[in-house]
Amino acid sequence: MTTPLPDPAPIPTDTVFGVAIARLDVAAAAAAIAARAPGEPFAYVVTPNAQHVVRLHRGDARFRAAYDGAWLQLCDSQIMRHLVRLLFGTRLHSASGSDLTAHLFAQVVTPDDSVTVIGGGEELERRLRSRFGLTRLARHDPPMGFSADPREVERCVRFVLDHPARFVFLAVGAPQSECLSLAIRETGRATGVGLCVGSSLLFVTGLVERAPPLVRRLALEWLFRLALNPRGHARRVFVDSLPLIGIALSSWWSARRGRAGTNPAARP
Repeated sequence: MTTPLPDPAPIPTDTVFGVAIARLDVAAAAAAIAARAPGEPFAYVVTPNAQHVVRLHRGDARFRAAYDGAWLQLCDSQIMRHLVRLLFGTRLHSASGSDLTAHLFAQVVTPDDSVTVIGGGEELERRLRSRFGLTRLARHDPPMGFSADPREVERCVRFVLDHPARFVFLAVGAPQSECLSLAIRETGRATGVGLCVGSSLLFVTGLVERAPPLVRRLALEWLFRLALNPRGHARRVFVDSLPLIGIALSSWWSARRGRAGTNPAARP
């Protein structure tokens, strides 16, 4: 068995609803990623949002293991930030996956950087090449539901190992991206930074329209996406994400009754 290589140095965090959120905004997170040399051992970034927090609270052990193995956990939820500020008076750093990806391509990624993408499709690859001039881009498209097939997971892992890259974008959605990142890391042979950043490549290439900045600042991006695709987004909003409000209120009530120790936003 291959012994996993050591993780990068830890970054200070705030534990919120059971998730350790790094004290980094977009620019600081991008700087930390840029500071890692291309050949350093693989480390990956996850971007907790309301859906992720709910999934973790529901006891998804595989997802929890993937989160625990991440190098950076960056807040990707304005709703979560508003709830924490309203209930606990605490301000979380914000570094959404979409903003981070846009910043990386604008300020960090160069045309000659090695970039590997898992998922996305041919049009995404074409736009990445044409918009950013990428000359060392490799992409693998696993089939739908690949995470249930160990052979397909192994093909993804093998592709990343066979195409060493400074940046590895995992565009296959949660929890597939996070669990695949953990599998890649556990080989002990991969290098670079893995980025579990949801639909961010679709936004940065213009394949999908993103909410205007004001809408995002008001924590209404979910409403914008729901309006654009009500059938595809309704479950994510009302079933997968809405229980975050109950989780937040439970944490607040526990804190009020003195059961949350010294960290009032911690998971009860």
